[in-house]
Amino acid sequence: MTTINRTRVLYCDLHGLPRGKYVRPAFAEGGSIGFSRDVFAVTLDRDLIMVPGTGVEEGMPNMNLVPDDTFRKSWQEGTNIALGDLYSGGEPFGLCARTSLKRAIADFESSLGLTPKVGIEFEAYAYQQDEDGVWRPYDTPGAFVYGTGPYNDPRGLMDALWNTALEADIPLESLNGEYDNGQFEMTLCFDNALKACDDAFLFRTMAREVAARLGLMLTFLPKPVPDRGGSGLHVNFSFLDKDGTNVICQDGKLSDLARRCIAGLIHHHESLSGLLATTVNSYERLVPASMAGYWANWAEDHRLVAVRTSTSSTHSARLEHRMADAATNPYLAVATVLHTARLGIGNDYDLPPEEDLDGLEQTRATRHVPSSLPRALDALAGNRLVQQTVGELLCAALIELKRDEAKRLSGKSADEIRDYYMPFI
Repeated sequence: MTTINRTRVLYCDLHGLPRGKYVRPAFAEGGSIGFSRDVFAVTLDRDLIMVPGTGVEEGMPNMNLVPDDTFRKSWQEGTNIALGDLYSGGEPFGLCARTSLKRAIADFESSLGLTPKVGIEFEAYAYQQDEDGVWRPYDTPGAFVYGTGPYNDPRGLMDALWNTALEADIPLESLNGEYDNGQFEMTLCFDNALKACDDAFLFRTMAREVAARLGLMLTFLPKPVPDRGGSGLHVNFSFLDKDGTNVICQDGKLSDLARRCIAGLIHHHESLSGLLATTVNSYERLVPASMAGYWANWAEDHRLVAVRTSTSSTHSARLEHRMADAATNPYLAVATVLHTARLGIGNDYDLPPEEDLDGLEQTRATRHVPSSLPRALDALAGNRLVQQTVGELLCAALIELKRDEAKRLSGKSADEIRDYYMPFI
């Protein structure tokens, strides 16, 4: 048995980065771990800006991570991992997306007697360095969609991810080559919503670190290669009632509850982009004729809509929200989807007819996501109900942080924007 000599304490910030520190195991087991709140005000190029809730103007006070009772296995020798919630002044910290997620879960459980179940799908591209040190797309000349094996992955990245995830108790459902060379799809197993997001956060962190050991860079950037497909974070979700019955489907058809969830997501479609697609590069992916949730529409088993439904099996019936991209904080993505689905249950929103056109050349939908990050943030800023539901302070901080980011990248080329993000995402 490996001796644990350190604990890696981790949380996910609004950039989606895995912030943390190594501590002695007894420190993590004994209470809370302190961090400076102003880390939420640090840009990707390490400038400190005035972001609501961060305390930059108040002397940069501490926040504390209170670890869960059970620690997670790590992929690093002699290390375990502590995840938990952030607190400030003894109260839940308003910038903690994990706390927002827990509120959404608690609301479904207490008000409706339902347990949210979530499954997350990631897409990502691998890059390799050439002799001059330039990062270029992973050389996979024999790759094809749904490809597996050495022709699809000559350096064995997927093998390493599968084996490492197994050792770290991160439950993968499947790995395969995606549509474009060097792109992969990575699907995690369905679980309770919080566990599923913890798994997704740890998997994305682990995957980039394992790739680095192989001399590769795995990027979850939404659109790293302009003329190839984008990388999404698809939020699949369903609900179990107190008897363990999946309530998304009844008698082979969508339940009224499921239809109301979809109505909520469609009604708030434009403003959700400010929470689910939070980089300038995100809007290279969110375009017409893409499998990215651009249009405000829904349909059964249709990959070019925002909300894809699946009712072929009562047991595995689910809704799939397809707008979020792989760079998004997974806690924030799932919290946003669940909170907005709950708004649909609690409000009398109209549900538009099911999309029945191809989505490539024709669609019946007329509404779509904004064309840029600044416009998406404006849409979010104008939707007070979504802000109140997801968390007003969290939304205010995200808007300020990402508006600054958009200004920094204004006028930059697609390559310059990619290079700004790719070392981190």
